[in-house]
Amino acid sequence: MKTFQYSFEKLEVWQKAKLLVIAIYKMSKKFPDEEKFGLCSQMKRAAISVCSNIAEGSARKSPKDQANFTTISFSSLMELLNQLIIAIELGYIEEPIYFQIRTEIEKISLQLNKLRITQLKATPKS
Repeated sequence: MKTFQYSFEKLEVWQKAKLLVIAIYKMSKKFPDEEKFGLCSQMKRAAISVCSNIAEGSARKSPKDQANFTTISFSSLMELLNQLIIAIELGYIEEPIYFQIRTEIEKISLQLNKLRITQLKATPKS
């Protein structure tokens, strides 16, 4: 059975961001118990914020509003990168996982920048 797809579900950047959330959840399972409500929780929230803001922005009528949510998504992605750097420096994750996730963050950041530029170009000039 085929289900209806919303516009954000068709965006490659949203699909990648969703996979990033799953990777963060799997990775954070290995964090120490004392980080359950600390860094682990912050990383999960930041990752979810990336794809949630892409989805929410897609429902906005004006390209300017859409671009604003894309900017928020990018900011959450940078927050996640910061937390990832801290996690590796604390020894909570191994280098191969760090580099794999960091590479995905870089790809998503480039796609978000392109999406935002496209959205701003579609904004009517006043």
